[in-house]
Amino acid sequence: MLRSLFSGISGLRAHQQMMDVTGNNIANVNSVGYKASQTIFEDTLSQMLRAAGAPQSSPNGTQGGTNPAQVGLGVRLASINTNFLQGSAQSTGRPTDLMVSGDGFFIVNSVNEQLFTRAGAFNFDADGRLVTSTGAAVQGYPASNGVVNRNAPLGDIRLPMGTQIAPTPTKAMVISGNLLGSQTSGADVIRTIKGYAPDGTATDLTATFHPTAAGWTVDFSGSPVPAGAPPATTSITFSSSGQLTSIAPVADPLRPTTVLWDAWNTATATPGTEIAIDLSGLTGFSSPTSVNVLSQDGAPAANLQSFTINPDGQLVGIFSNGLKQTQAQLALANFNNPPGLEKVGDALYRFTVNSGLAQVNTPGTGGLGTLQSGTVEMSNVDLAQEFTNLIVAQRGFQANSKVISASDELLQDLVNLKR
Repeated sequence: MLRSLFSGISGLRAHQQMMDVTGNNIANVNSVGYKASQTIFEDTLSQMLRAAGAPQSSPNGTQGGTNPAQVGLGVRLASINTNFLQGSAQSTGRPTDLMVSGDGFFIVNSVNEQLFTRAGAFNFDADGRLVTSTGAAVQGYPASNGVVNRNAPLGDIRLPMGTQIAPTPTKAMVISGNLLGSQTSGADVIRTIKGYAPDGTATDLTATFHPTAAGWTVDFSGSPVPAGAPPATTSITFSSSGQLTSIAPVADPLRPTTVLWDAWNTATATPGTEIAIDLSGLTGFSSPTSVNVLSQDGAPAANLQSFTINPDGQLVGIFSNGLKQTQAQLALANFNNPPGLEKVGDALYRFTVNSGLAQVNTPGTGGLGTLQSGTVEMSNVDLAQEFTNLIVAQRGFQANSKVISASDELLQDLVNLKR
């Protein structure tokens, strides 16, 4: 049989595989996180008809060298490479939809196997776990009291909607503004702000300013006051230019303009929960009184209301008291050779001996990309290129079929010689 027959058959097979790959790319043109594949062909072993000859010298002259004469035996599929270029971004508005802007893969746990994906169309399941459309749990680092532990092993990202945070007792207050100077008598100035006891009880914390001949005194009280909580009284003096000169008594020499009020001093209160009241912003100018309690740092117990996912992967819960607290942080992985990953379906990949081990870190560190919430990465299939590949595959297939047809005609002519 003619070698051209077998070469043509190998060409048909290779271009059929090229058509298979191209058709799969076009089929996944709208698949989230899909990465296009490309076929690479190479020739097969060639049959040696004549070996190369070296130039030779003889008494009759010099004879030149000869090149080898070889006949190829066809073509074969060398590899199917995956193109990991960034796909286009599609805004969805869903906070659980995530896109990696840059390098990296989401890490998911599917039936106790660690897999990787670029498709960030996630949802929360009934247990509060962040999962893919097929139920694989997204992996990351846990957080305790808002602090992420990056030394802990990877685990499921969870955000149960019944999540609560404990109350935060008021431990700091800031009072600032002007107290009318040169005032030795007159009505008290009363300012109140809502604070919170260690058990979360809302308490009206009141500062009552009373003018004296030497300056002002301020009494701190609470309503309701925990049983046994002592009151606090402080004297305030100003210089002739209206600047705060001293407060007495001074509870902390390192903070001479701060009053420590042991408002939560009860039998059940946690030690060290005094309220540090910053009075450094007080002035005694001869202008109208404008003093106010600017802030306090306490908060009641609260339930989870909503959440956001930051570019660095932190899952931040927003609670009913207005506070935000980090609940977990997503992890990303990268590989020395991403095209060496094995596709396992559902837009998931498995590491292989040629991809290298996963290098795990948080988004935005170690060369990894950052996250975009409310966005998914679409397929990176280039339709113009794929349609061109269709034409190339079709013409290649036709050309190889012509080789087989021509070889068959040659064989038919050979058979006809006997007639």
